[in-house]
Amino acid sequence: MLNTFVLINYNTTMTNKKVLIINGHPDKESFNAGLVDAYKKGAENSSAQVELITISELDFNPNLQFGYRKRTELEPDLREAIKKIKDADHIVWVFPMWWYGYPAMMKGFIDRTFLPGITFDYVPGKPLPKPLLKGKTGRIIVTADTPKWYNNLFMRNPAINQLKKGTLQFCGIKPVKVTYIAPIKDSTEEFRKKWLRNVEQLGKANK
Repeated sequence: MLNTFVLINYNTTMTNKKVLIINGHPDKESFNAGLVDAYKKGAENSSAQVELITISELDFNPNLQFGYRKRTELEPDLREAIKKIKDADHIVWVFPMWWYGYPAMMKGFIDRTFLPGITFDYVPGKPLPKPLLKGKTGRIIVTADTPKWYNNLFMRNPAINQLKKGTLQFCGIKPVKVTYIAPIKDSTEEFRKKWLRNVEQLGKANK
């Protein structure tokens, strides 16, 4: 009996991961900009679909004027940014830690885009809202002059906790991993090159 081997084409299409990189540093010539480029290069070499948001280039009012009492009309740049956030599988935030927080424009960007009905929904009778960004993962890449041990032990990671727990995980993004790069002040060229290589590898792995 003749054995017949049938090649079955399941017509399964592998979809590349959609990676969004958000640059929270206002200076286009900063080390943060280099880290963004490094992650982007690595992600593109992995065949990921890469999108970029540079907050300093957006045209928007960072002041959430009415809080949640009344919706402030979203500018076109913010509507496009929200679309990128919703479309992404993996969201990477790159920013400097200033006064144990993050730059004002980045805070304003979060205030204006992570809104009820967009990234979370209130649930009547329940203390916690429904997260609307489930299924996404995140990475925080933060630069600082403060040594890591001091930020952990004495300050208890305020900037990282605010973004990781208070915003991203609150809206359903899990897991969120952290890369803390410090101290930047008086750092050597080799130190910076090492971190650029490390971040490029993170991008290549889509982590």
